[in-house]
Amino acid sequence: MITPKVLTKLITPKVVAGPRVGVVVGGGSIVATILIGLLGPSAMVPPLRGPSWQPPYSLGVAPDGHLVIALAAAAIVLGAIGLAIGLRHACRMPPARWLLLAGCLAAVVLAFLPPSGSADHLNYAAYGRMVMLGHNPYVTVPADLPGDPVIGAVEEWGTVPSVYGPVATAVQALASFVGGDSLRLTIFVMAIVNAAAFIATALVLHRFTRHDPVRQRRAALLWTANPLIIYHLAAGMHLDTLAIAFMVAALVVARGKGILLGLGIAVKVTAGLVALGPAWELRRSPRRLAVVAGSALLTVVVAYLLAGPDSLDQVRSASQSLSLATPWKLVQHAAQALFGPGAYRVWIQLGSYALLAALAVMVLRALRADGPLDAPRVALAFAVAWLFATPYVLPWYDGLAFALLALAACPALEAFMIVRLAVLSLGYLPARQADQPPDLGWLVSVVRSQVVPWCLLALTVLLGWWAWKTSKAAGRAPTRSA
Repeated sequence: MITPKVLTKLITPKVVAGPRVGVVVGGGSIVATILIGLLGPSAMVPPLRGPSWQPPYSLGVAPDGHLVIALAAAAIVLGAIGLAIGLRHACRMPPARWLLLAGCLAAVVLAFLPPSGSADHLNYAAYGRMVMLGHNPYVTVPADLPGDPVIGAVEEWGTVPSVYGPVATAVQALASFVGGDSLRLTIFVMAIVNAAAFIATALVLHRFTRHDPVRQRRAALLWTANPLIIYHLAAGMHLDTLAIAFMVAALVVARGKGILLGLGIAVKVTAGLVALGPAWELRRSPRRLAVVAGSALLTVVVAYLLAGPDSLDQVRSASQSLSLATPWKLVQHAAQALFGPGAYRVWIQLGSYALLAALAVMVLRALRADGPLDAPRVALAFAVAWLFATPYVLPWYDGLAFALLALAACPALEAFMIVRLAVLSLGYLPARQADQPPDLGWLVSVVRSQVVPWCLLALTVLLGWWAWKTSKAAGRAPTRSA
C-alpha cells in the first residue's frame, strides 16, 4: 500500500536520517538558489536594463547555462529531501525562531539579487509601465510598445495582455512609478514588496502556531524555511506570494476577514478558493457570513470597477488555458488521436471541474477522519483538489497549499505536496526559455511534455485512492462509548 509515509520514505534516503542532515541539505538548497541569482544574467536569470549601481545586484559573471541549470536541479532535489527530513524530525529540528530568522534572511538577500527561474517579473514590470504611460494593460500587449526600455524587455509573453488582478496591477504601477524607465529599479521595488509579503506570511504563521512548539517548527519548515518555496516565491518573485499573504491573514484575523479575502482575489482570482474555508466555518452564523461575504464581494467589485471591464476578459481567457506539464495534456493528445484535430478545451475544462469536485469531497472526508474541519483545513482541501485538477498550473502555484498546510496541520498531505512540487519544478527547469543551451532541449520535449504529466497523473490517482481509503477506514472504525 502506498501511503503518505511511503512517499516520504521514497524521497528520504535511509542514509540521511537525522535532523542535522536535514538542516545541511535544506540549507545547501537555499545556498544554491542564492548562488544562481548572485552569478548574474544567465539561462536562469534574465538580464535587467538600467544603471548598474541600482539594485538588484549581481556579480555579472555570465555563467554557463549548464552550470546554472545544474544548480537549479540541485536546489530542487536537495530542497525536497531536506524538507522531507525536516518534517519527519520536526520535534528535533532547531527552534522555530531560528528557522523563521533563516528563512526571512534568505528572502531579504534574494530581494537584492535578480529574480531567477522564469521571466514573469519582466511581464509585471511591463504592465506597470503601461499604466504609468496611460495604456490599459488589459488591452495593450508588450509587442505594441517594443521601443520602451521597460516594456521592450519582455521575453515570452509579448502578445499577451495582463491576466493579473487589479491589486497586482496597482503594485506593478507603483513599482513603475518609482523605477521610471529603469527596469532594474522597477524590479527591485516589486522584489521588496514580494519579500515583505513572504515575511508577513511567515510572521502570521509563526504567531498562529505559537502555542505548540512542534507545530510552530512544522509551519516554519513548510513556508519560511522551505527551500522549494524560497526557490519559487522568494527567488522567483511571483505574484502568488502577495495573494497568499492576504489569504493566510484572512484565515487568521477576527476582523477585516472579508476585505483581506477580496484583496487576495483581486491579486489572483484562483486564490478565491480559500474563501470556502471561512464560508464553511461561518455556515451556522448567517449574519457573520453575510458580513464577510459582502465585504469580500464589495472589495473585489470596487477593485475591478476601478480597473475597468477589460480586466475580466483575461480572467475568462486564462480559465481555458492548458499548460504543457499537466496530465490534461495527455488527455488532449489522446482525444486528438481518437477523434482528430482539435483543442478539446471545453471538454477538458468540464472534466477538470468534475475532477476538482470529486477530489475535494474525498480529501475533505479524509481530513474529517483525522479531526474536525475548520476554515484552514477546508481551504486546504479545495486548494489541493484544484492544484491536482486544474488544466493550467505552474510550480509556484503550489505555494498556496504549503501555506495552508502550515495553518491546517495535516501531515498526511505533506508528502503528496512535496513530491508534486519537486516533480513539477523539475519539469520547469527553468520556466524561462530564452538563452537555453540547445543540447538541453530534452528538458522540455521529454521531461516537461512526457515524464512530468505521467508522474502527476500517477500522483493524482494515488491521492484519490489514499483519500478514499482513509475516509472508508474511518467510517468502519468503531465508535467509543462515552
